[in-house]
Amino acid sequence: MSRTDASALDAERIVDAAMAILIEEGLGAVSMRSVSARLGVSPVPLYSRVGNKEALLEAVADRLLADVSPVCGDEETWDVYARRWAEQLRLRLRCVRDSRMIAAPGRRAYVEASRPLIAAMRRDGLAADEAVRACRLITWATVGFVALEAGTEPPPAGRYRGAGPGGDAEGVTAADADALFALQVRYVVDGVVRDRTV
Repeated sequence: MSRTDASALDAERIVDAAMAILIEEGLGAVSMRSVSARLGVSPVPLYSRVGNKEALLEAVADRLLADVSPVCGDEETWDVYARRWAEQLRLRLRCVRDSRMIAAPGRRAYVEASRPLIAAMRRDGLAADEAVRACRLITWATVGFVALEAGTEPPPAGRYRGAGPGGDAEGVTAADADALFALQVRYVVDGVVRDRTV
């Protein structure tokens, strides 16, 4: 690996290296030492460019969730948009091993990613606290689903599957997971809508 001139090192290159390690090896492999080794520098300049490891992970989460939100159409109601928003979040989180750990729901990256969804909710009449609560439920449901989905196994080959998506106790296919995710998000969104009309 070629050595990098430490004086030319910037935060973007450091985050690039950390993202590459995260994608290739998982969160456990991301450290100031592993990132500096990938860049061919000592760990010292990393601290002055990005701060400590927690600051590095925050920057990686920001990168992971940057531009994740689809554009909300002018005529699109918040509940329809929420389903698309959740699907985009799921797709992004599935790209990275250990995404549930790097992109914990308390990170500011989620606040930024949720702004368009909250704006759509507010436009359609949800109070600020209702919108935040609904967005949090959708986000947590999505992050949790992705975490569980990462550990699922397909059912044994040739097994009769008459129970419908997710109904086989011995495994879940990719198509099952897609159907279950859509169902989960629908239940959460429909629950928010129902609570508002009670």
